[in-house]
Amino acid sequence: MKEKAARNRTIDFTIEEGREYLDRCMRADAVSGTVASVVNQFIIGDCMEVMDKMPRRFVDLLVADPPYNLAKDYHGNQFNKKSREDYRAYTIAWLEKAIPLLKKTASIYVCCDWRSSLVIGDVLYHYFKVRNRITWQREKGRGALTNWKNGMEDIWFATVSNEYTFNLEDVKIRKKVIAPYKVEGKPKDWEETEGGNFRNTCPSNFWDDISIPYWSMPENTAHPAQKPEKLIAKLILASSREGDIVFDPFAGSGTTAVTAKKLRRRFVCVEQNKRYGAWAQKRLEMAEADPSIQGYQNGVFWERNTLTEQRKALNRAKENSACACAEKKHPSR
Repeated sequence: MKEKAARNRTIDFTIEEGREYLDRCMRADAVSGTVASVVNQFIIGDCMEVMDKMPRRFVDLLVADPPYNLAKDYHGNQFNKKSREDYRAYTIAWLEKAIPLLKKTASIYVCCDWRSSLVIGDVLYHYFKVRNRITWQREKGRGALTNWKNGMEDIWFATVSNEYTFNLEDVKIRKKVIAPYKVEGKPKDWEETEGGNFRNTCPSNFWDDISIPYWSMPENTAHPAQKPEKLIAKLILASSREGDIVFDPFAGSGTTAVTAKKLRRRFVCVEQNKRYGAWAQKRLEMAEADPSIQGYQNGVFWERNTLTEQRKALNRAKENSACACAEKKHPSR
């Protein structure tokens, strides 16, 4: 295994180094048509083939992060850029495999960049009831001399029918109140605490409070297109209940599986790259000891940097309180 800087927590080992983790994955040829056989399994195989073997109508939430229409090397699995027509056909192909697995009450989220979004959004309209398009600020991206730097990605939200789950209270964002408004001397729609003034607000379809995983975060892997746990947590909390089944046909290094586990959902994930499967199992093991999700605490999503500010304010309040107590005991003369 490569030597890393002391604070670099990136998961990056070979299949040989992670054989014990790979052995925990399910083989595609072991998949059967029963729910019990696939629940909480990370399956190694081609999702196009695996989905044919899966039970019907068992998925409560589909979270899909298919390859964007870019030439990309996923540690030996190459995705080649396609024409718009061919990428549309590819999208239709995997969606038509997934549709029979979905319950009537299921929700669907599909991740994409701005180019693939134009295709994926249009395809979804033909099969589902499209509810919204979320845009999130991923920040990182290469600069360009003749174009705008691409710092955003999309997530399309759709449902199979008009009967679906949406837990608004579970995904409200705690924001710092800059100009607190009071009625008869009491806070109106906000909370006054020792750590500051805060309000839980309804989430919009623009998310600027998420950081993509970086090298010092325990969730980080060497996967070239890993999604943050906080991002997937919002989707899972909004559109499923505890015990529901979350399905990810392009599971990568396991963010959906790990986040579902941390939030007490069941998961079924498919990934063709064995190395990523081993990384995912390592992360699932880590989740047993540490179920925390960055930026999500005590059932609340905190606006970026707000939680840190609150902790600092609480520490200052404790220090001031300690100083006041010390002054009472030993008044200056």
